[in-house]
Amino acid sequence: MNTLATPAIAAATEAAKISMIGSRAFLVEAPGAFDLPAQRRIWALAQALEAQPDVQELVPGMTNLLVLLKATPADPQAVLTRLRDAWAASAELDRPGRLIEIPVHYGGEMGADLPAICDFSGLPAAEVIARHHARTYTVFALGSAPGFGYLHGLDPAIFMPRKKVPSLNMPRGTVTIGGMQAGVSVLTGPNGWNALGYAEIEVFDPHAAHPALMAPGDTVRFLPERIEL
Repeated sequence: MNTLATPAIAAATEAAKISMIGSRAFLVEAPGAFDLPAQRRIWALAQALEAQPDVQELVPGMTNLLVLLKATPADPQAVLTRLRDAWAASAELDRPGRLIEIPVHYGGEMGADLPAICDFSGLPAAEVIARHHARTYTVFALGSAPGFGYLHGLDPAIFMPRKKVPSLNMPRGTVTIGGMQAGVSVLTGPNGWNALGYAEIEVFDPHAAHPALMAPGDTVRFLPERIEL
């Protein structure tokens, strides 16, 4: 029997998009803008569902939440309804985390995609770099690689689509832009994000007490340690 609880509806809100992923997983996607309030509601929804006895795992993403149940529900439509109700009842949850400051060597050999970012944005390299390190970023979610943080807060003027053909051997520690997100690569290898610098930093250490440097809710600032144009 499905035991996913139905929270009381607190107020009428715009409905989330909910899709079935296989037979026992449901993807909840926040409506509206790709912004911090939407992510805070995703965090609130995850907190509301984490104690439910039929929930096996919750995977928060960028303004979405994957809900994996322990068993295939007898009535999937009932689960959809309950998740919609849980979303409507959720308020924003602030997750105040640590401030992480990351010194960056901008440009040069490790910022190989900086010229392409300049061409796409129409801005000179110095302006792209200034806009990148002037912002304060929030870690929305971890994923893609162990400890990789999806960072929200990029200046829209330096938006850069991900590459159609990825770089085959991007070094770990590369500071990147992928769409409207910033990041720091965790592993050396293929990567479709755009490199504009490098940070001598361990983003994920499997031997550490806390392997991942970043956690959802953390704040990240990039510090221009060196600029090579």
